[in-house]
Amino acid sequence: MQILNRLLLAILTVISLDVASAIAAAKLLIPMDLTQRDHLKAYGVAFWTVKQGGKAEWLLNYRSGSFMMDPFPQLEQLCRLQGVTYEMLDGADVSTVYAEIEQANMEVVPLEKAPKIGVYAPKGTDPWDDAVLLALTYADIPYEQIYDEEVLAGKLSDLDWLHLHHEDFTGQMGKFFGSYQSSSWYQTRWAEEQTRAQQHGFSSVSEMKKSIARDIKRFVIEGGFLFAMCSGTDSYDISLSAEGIDIVDVPFDGTPPDPNNQSKLNYSKSLAFQDFKIVTSPKVYEFSDIDMTTQAAKRAEGGDYFTLFEFSAKYDPVPTMLTQNQTSVVKGFMGQTTSFRKELIKQSVVVMGEYEGVGEVKYLHGNLGEGTFTFYAGHDPEDYRHMVGDPPTNLELHKNSPGYRLILNNVLFPAAKKKKLKT
Repeated sequence: MQILNRLLLAILTVISLDVASAIAAAKLLIPMDLTQRDHLKAYGVAFWTVKQGGKAEWLLNYRSGSFMMDPFPQLEQLCRLQGVTYEMLDGADVSTVYAEIEQANMEVVPLEKAPKIGVYAPKGTDPWDDAVLLALTYADIPYEQIYDEEVLAGKLSDLDWLHLHHEDFTGQMGKFFGSYQSSSWYQTRWAEEQTRAQQHGFSSVSEMKKSIARDIKRFVIEGGFLFAMCSGTDSYDISLSAEGIDIVDVPFDGTPPDPNNQSKLNYSKSLAFQDFKIVTSPKVYEFSDIDMTTQAAKRAEGGDYFTLFEFSAKYDPVPTMLTQNQTSVVKGFMGQTTSFRKELIKQSVVVMGEYEGVGEVKYLHGNLGEGTFTFYAGHDPEDYRHMVGDPPTNLELHKNSPGYRLILNNVLFPAAKKKKLKT
């Protein structure tokens, strides 16, 4: 009888250990393929999990870039409240997932630390919206809003990731002079910009913005993650290249531009672009020939799509992360800067999305020092021609937007553990 009891106890012990092992290996999977009800809020759930100290993994190229996490009651509750689709996997299921990833163009990237998110944007209300602010708010991802005062005070060091709002770093008020110089919002904003420049000891708004641009560049060099859209991309690079050069006309600094400014531009100081030609006329709604809005305008809205490149998840994990999506063909959208002229992009920069066959790039990424920068052309992925004064996009109507997913890939990217490439 004692032998039987000991045998029974041994069997029960083995069973208990197996059950415990299965429970420990259980995972919560947030699929990011077409089964997902709300792709955008899924990023918020992943961010929240990492911020709580939970274990999370980004499964690159597995079901369109899904997330897998250790389950706990609050996580399941949050998924339900946010309308995010999730699946519970047992130990055997998890092993199958890992095995599939190991044998394909996929990779497991641990998400370790929630980044401190900053948005460079004015405190007042602009007559337009910013897609990144809309995305962060909808996904419930916390961020800090900063502007010139905070940058000049050295507050960038408090951040990990920075987005450049729809901004003009050349100090020409977005080149809106020709159309909106008499508008109350324009006059108010311009007066605020001039006052700020004077308070900080700058001779003009243009010189202040150049200084801000250089501070942001140092932020990247020291390990920061920079993300910019629309005019925050090309105007930023132009500003860097024009250090010490007057490139703005009388309405903006009281003096005509340097007649030799084009030949004096230093392209080695810019991040992504080179050999571009600037536009100095205050009446022309364009900064330079980097932007291809004029060519893009010839496309009909219904036929405007750009293509994301496919990268090796195991050998090129960074661009793979930044292009995770449920589709490789994404709806195009316009902006003050709609797309980038490919021939003007530096060779060191990685092109991640383009309009095939026309030399027109939509999405790019590069490294600088210890940090990275990503430029995404266009204003709002779900409002094809967002005009000044238009109402904000309601993301409740675009929960599965591929264009907005690219923004949130960038927000989550700094949380990823940096892995050594396999040899």
